[in-house]
Amino acid sequence: MTETEDKKLHTDPSRRFFGRRKGKSLSGRKQGLMDDLLPRISVQIPDGDQMIDPASLFTSPKRALWLEIGFGKGEHLAWQAEAHPDVGLVGCEPYLNGVAGLLTHIEEREIDNIRIYGDDARHVLWKLPDASVERVFLLHPDPWPKARHARRRFVNPSNLDDIARVMVDGGEFRVGTDHPIYREWTALQMSARTDFEWLAEGPEDWLTRPDDWPETRYEAKALEGRATYFRFRRLPR
Repeated sequence: MTETEDKKLHTDPSRRFFGRRKGKSLSGRKQGLMDDLLPRISVQIPDGDQMIDPASLFTSPKRALWLEIGFGKGEHLAWQAEAHPDVGLVGCEPYLNGVAGLLTHIEEREIDNIRIYGDDARHVLWKLPDASVERVFLLHPDPWPKARHARRRFVNPSNLDDIARVMVDGGEFRVGTDHPIYREWTALQMSARTDFEWLAEGPEDWLTRPDDWPETRYEAKALEGRATYFRFRRLPR
């Protein structure tokens, strides 16, 4: 990929980012974390043909790389990091208040195996090597329920192609939603794939939260309805 092509990916209208980037003003403490801690654990996007080297992101070797797309306030990502210290995790979140929330978890719990990209997760996906990610999380993405906004939904053929490319064979892609439209949309999009296998033998399998899928504050609210827990396995190439 040339530098010109790289820049085009970030400015192509079909790949624009839609969503909030900032909410209420940050407290002095959170702003301090944004100024001091975030630069030390931020993922940098290489220019031109260069790709992200996952091994270089962490100070000690990690067994695998996991990626969370849109981590909200960071509860799930922090939980996974503490439960799996041998794994390196990258969280992507353009909402600055959410980034500040995760930084608070990292500081208070002394977590050292999380790296953050405070912008559109697709920038990271485009720069990760093939078969470099063992697990991908997409939890409660914006459902964009209106039909005219359907192309904004993160679960779409283009993004799924990128996810399939970066995932290792046998890796797991998890999608959580409590919105009925997004539930149906995800099921339809994933059923059309030949590179993923749905890990569900019956309805209860995707209506029951796995033990290693901690509940977030958003999920606890169940804003739109009952939560759905999709799990898909990346099939061998």
